[in-house]
Amino acid sequence: MRAFWQKFNRHPLLAKVVVKIMTEKAPQQKKTQPSASDIRMQRGWRYLPRAMHPYISLARLDRPIGWWLLLLPGWWIIAGYSPNLETAFFLMAIFMIGAIIMRAAGCVINDLWDRNIDKQVARTKDRPLASGEITPFRAVAFLVFLTVLGLGLLVQLPLRTWIVGASAAPLIILYPLAKRVFGFPQLVLGLTFSWGIPVAASILWAGMPPFGLFLVYAGTVFWVIGYDTIYAIQDMPDDRATGVKSSALTLGARLKAGVALFYGAATACWVVGFYSLSGPDIWLFGVLAAGVHLGRQGKNCCIHRYS
Repeated sequence: MRAFWQKFNRHPLLAKVVVKIMTEKAPQQKKTQPSASDIRMQRGWRYLPRAMHPYISLARLDRPIGWWLLLLPGWWIIAGYSPNLETAFFLMAIFMIGAIIMRAAGCVINDLWDRNIDKQVARTKDRPLASGEITPFRAVAFLVFLTVLGLGLLVQLPLRTWIVGASAAPLIILYPLAKRVFGFPQLVLGLTFSWGIPVAASILWAGMPPFGLFLVYAGTVFWVIGYDTIYAIQDMPDDRATGVKSSALTLGARLKAGVALFYGAATACWVVGFYSLSGPDIWLFGVLAAGVHLGRQGKNCCIHRYS
């Protein structure tokens, strides 16, 4: 060992290199700021071929909350008023697939309208159309494919349901335009996301649906306006900069009062509507629990950091 160190000390340059390697600190990785983008491939979707990822993101297939919100109103009516369990399960399956397809189609339409605005917003600039990952032509082709799938579901249902289902198309197409010209575009979204109720009614009632069903539909519209007003809070600074309108911006300092009004109207319409349809029953506990939850949600929404 002594002989080794004697030879080592005869080469001072080698000694300096060895000492430097042994004492040098490992480079520290730079901390990256969390991304504001809403494009993150989640769950099992990320294991699919990468060529599919832009279309999954465009259709928001990796974020099921949107189609759940679209699906639930139709499920309420099907579960409560189907003649038997077999019919209920069949219709609920059709509506679930339809909600996923139509929500995906709505997202494509929205992003086609908004692709130039999305480029200016941190949360949306990485969306496939805004970033150029998908061309508008390919997005339109994907939209046609989704529309064909949706029509394939409609043919499983009565003819009058085709008409009612297709009647939602203008609302789906016009919602992105409403954000440019109307201070409460969430109203158009509410009419659209509640459309499962008239579609379900067209299957379960042969003639004009009972008045209570219209109240349930109105309550669901108010519910959608309320929760999407809260959702729009995060986009208030960007919406101001880009000229996009929203109920959150329109209400401003009165936002909490507005959300409370929407949620209160939703709960009242549901109570009266379902009472008219079903009389006093266990459903009342569910609606009242929902009303309490919505009240807490409205109370806890905060706009200070965005105002």
